[in-house]
Amino acid sequence: MKSKENNRGFGILFFIVFLLIALWPLLKNESPRIYFFPFAVLFLILGLINSKILTPLNKLWIKFGELLGKIIAPIVMALVYFIVLTPLSFIVKISRKDLLKVKFSNKLKSYWIKRIKDLGPMNKQF
Repeated sequence: MKSKENNRGFGILFFIVFLLIALWPLLKNESPRIYFFPFAVLFLILGLINSKILTPLNKLWIKFGELLGKIIAPIVMALVYFIVLTPLSFIVKISRKDLLKVKFSNKLKSYWIKRIKDLGPMNKQF
């Protein structure tokens, strides 16, 4: 993405963020936070004129996002592993299911799985 477009989106995003912060108390019938309005207007103006002033702030914001990604992603993946996959594995082991059909059996002549459905011609695969 070009730096101009990136700065424009960054400026508009932070205009919306500061505007929401300023107007949030209105939901609780309180007075708005007036001191956030100048920041919102400043980011809107800088974003609309594609100011290069936003470039360092934008790079800092991107670095912050990358840092959060490095911290949050492993935590989420660990939670998925330990909360979903580990109990599921225990359930499958307790029920002695062979979902992948990898157990050896003397009763079978062959491990070949016959296809029931005919796939038809393979000349137009993609």
